[in-house]
Amino acid sequence: MANAIANRQVICEILLQLAQDDRDIMVLASDSRGSAAMAPFAKAFPEQFVEVGIAEQNIVGISAGLAHSGKKPFVTSPACFLSMRSIEQIKVDVAYSGTNVKLVGISGGVSYGALGMSHHSVQDIAVTRAIPGLAVILPADRHETKRMTQALVDYEGGVYVRIGRNPVEDVYESDDYEFVIGRAVTMREGTDITIIAAGETVRVALDANELLRKEGVSCRVLNMHTIKPLDEEGILRAAKETGGIITVEEHSIHGGLGAAVAEVVVQKAPVPMRILGIPDDPAIAGKTAEVFAHYGISADNIKRTAFSMLKK
Repeated sequence: MANAIANRQVICEILLQLAQDDRDIMVLASDSRGSAAMAPFAKAFPEQFVEVGIAEQNIVGISAGLAHSGKKPFVTSPACFLSMRSIEQIKVDVAYSGTNVKLVGISGGVSYGALGMSHHSVQDIAVTRAIPGLAVILPADRHETKRMTQALVDYEGGVYVRIGRNPVEDVYESDDYEFVIGRAVTMREGTDITIIAAGETVRVALDANELLRKEGVSCRVLNMHTIKPLDEEGILRAAKETGGIITVEEHSIHGGLGAAVAEVVVQKAPVPMRILGIPDDPAIAGKTAEVFAHYGISADNIKRTAFSMLKK
């Protein structure tokens, strides 16, 4: 049975549970309580919920002030606006000031679909990971979103989280696994080549692994849920033990997961690499599956890419 629970719903459910005993947890929305699935939290804890309206710069500044007052604010706002309109406040009020703010970019990547480039957020990882003092996380499914949210409540420091809009197919069977910020999860072992993915592309990487396995290729799959701090040890092991890396991301090919991995590989363990993602063009409008297929973010294209690398 297909999963019908979106990651945004999971964040609300976990915060509802934890806020009962921790009154410092607060949620802020920029006219986004509905799209962030935070209406149940607002109803249950009205004194721990702040509606700012369509004012993304303000929501970041207010959350930083709340954090300075000892609160644990979770900002929920569309990723395309939060990561672009508010970037100065994120840089100064959250990261530079060392405030304990969790910035949750909802409807990230291309999940706004038909609204097109103005609502796509495929540059957000490049921007946020370049800011000192800001962690960047992309959970892969509802199980990982649960474990991530639990971890974030106790994590001290600024974090940018990007989640999609719609339910995604599970990559874990349950939440019974160890989630550690900054440590990749080995989803499949392999010795011939490695696929590194984050967020919703982890499912695509696992599907590619199945295709390659049927062709006799031993493929490692790493879920790099934390883009920053990056799991350099996991990347270097993959480079040395498999000899080739393919990265797959719902983001521009410039400055995202692929770039982060390449920065490690080229300096410390040079091996052949390919970066699959959105090219340097205005991303097309369409459903996530349509956009992915258009740009080759697919199991079939990963398989073709792997074979082209292995032949060389």
